[in-house]
Amino acid sequence: MLGLTVDRVNPNPSIRARLVPTHTPASPKAAVLVLHGGATRAGRAEVSPTQLSVLRMIPIARRIAAVGRGRLAVYRLLNSTRGWDTSHTPVDDVRWALGQIAARHGDLPTALVGHSLGGRAALLAGGSDPVRSVVALNPWVYPSDDADLTGRRVLIVHGSEDRVALVGRARAVARNLARRTAVDFREVSGGTHAMLRHRRAFEDAATSFVADSLL
Repeated sequence: MLGLTVDRVNPNPSIRARLVPTHTPASPKAAVLVLHGGATRAGRAEVSPTQLSVLRMIPIARRIAAVGRGRLAVYRLLNSTRGWDTSHTPVDDVRWALGQIAARHGDLPTALVGHSLGGRAALLAGGSDPVRSVVALNPWVYPSDDADLTGRRVLIVHGSEDRVALVGRARAVARNLARRTAVDFREVSGGTHAMLRHRRAFEDAATSFVADSLL
C-alpha cells in the first residue's frame, strides 16, 4: 500500500524535503529509511527525483521491502537541498523524516541505509532514539566524523576503487565509531562510488544486514 509524499518546509520556502514511500504495510514490525547522496550543483539547490544519486537507491529500497515480506515500512528521503549545507544538513532532514515515520506508524525500531553523503547522514543521525541499525554504502565522510551509536549495529560497505569517497576516510570513521559500538566494515574489491560494478554485493550486504538487525 502506497502513501502520500510528505513535504518538510526548509528555511528557504521554495525548497522542501520529501518522504517517499516504497512499501507501507498496515502493521509493520519495523521501519527503514533510505538516504541518497549527491553533491552540490551550482544553481541547482533542489533535489530532483530523477537525479542519478536518487535513482540508484530505488532498487535497494525495493529489495529491502521484498525481503521484509510485509513486515517493514520502507521509505526514501529526498533531502531539502543537494549536497551538505552547513546551516541545514541532511542530518536535519533525517531527523524530520524519523519523526514523520513515528507519527504514521508509532515507535518502531528503524534502520538507516544511505549512500555517499546519505551514508554520512545515516552515521551522524544514527544515535536518534528509534534507530537500531545503520548501513553506510561508500560513505563520503571526513576522518574526524564521529557519533555515539552505543547499542546500534553498524555496517559500512566500501568499494576499493572508489575515487570520490575515499575508503581510508571511511576506515578512520569506523575506528571512531568502534570506540562505542561494534562496526562491521566490508570492502568490495573493485567496487566504485556509483556501485555500478559489483552492485549485487552492495545490495546483498545492505539487505541482509537490515533484515537481520530488525527482524
